[in-house]
Amino acid sequence: MRMKSLAIVAALALSTAISGCSTIGGQIFSNDYGAVTDAGYQLPRIPIEKVPRQYHRQEVNYDTKEKPGTIIVDTQNKFLYFVEGDGLAIRYGIGVGREGFEWHGTAHIALKREWPTWTPPREMIRRQPELAKFANGMEPGLKNPLGARAMYLFNKGGDMGYRLHGSPEWNSIGKAMSSGCIRLMNQDIIDLYDRASVGAKVIVM
Repeated sequence: MRMKSLAIVAALALSTAISGCSTIGGQIFSNDYGAVTDAGYQLPRIPIEKVPRQYHRQEVNYDTKEKPGTIIVDTQNKFLYFVEGDGLAIRYGIGVGREGFEWHGTAHIALKREWPTWTPPREMIRRQPELAKFANGMEPGLKNPLGARAMYLFNKGGDMGYRLHGSPEWNSIGKAMSSGCIRLMNQDIIDLYDRASVGAKVIVM
């Protein structure tokens, strides 16, 4: 009887591992991408099954000397880590700057905004004149390029012009397509926004 019980436990453990309910270090949150009502906006479900699994939000082992609450952006592998401490971090899939718009450095979160207004920089309007109609700002909404949340990155020189933000373009995650900002799926930026604090250190590698 004891051998039978052990076999059942082993089978359940194997089933859990195969189903992807957990990953090295902790949990994988593949079920957290359903439709969300937020501040009166109805965010649609993300077809997460079409997003490569490594870009699903998950808790992972992560060895760093940075203190909990620090955000580390790995632009090469398209991951953003929120350091939890005790060797763990929450990892998110991201989209990064396309060729010519990459950057690296250290910043901090100076401002946080829910359903932000998007104002394209003058340089972007020069490259894409059709954006001139948004020179005074694009209203928040489901089509807004900043998505459901934005966190504004500053350094000693002030506003860097870069943001950690949501995006309705879930299929851009894992790719280099932006003008330098770090984009996350909307459900992920909401999660990160709730974890991250104003003043938090952000390291972009």
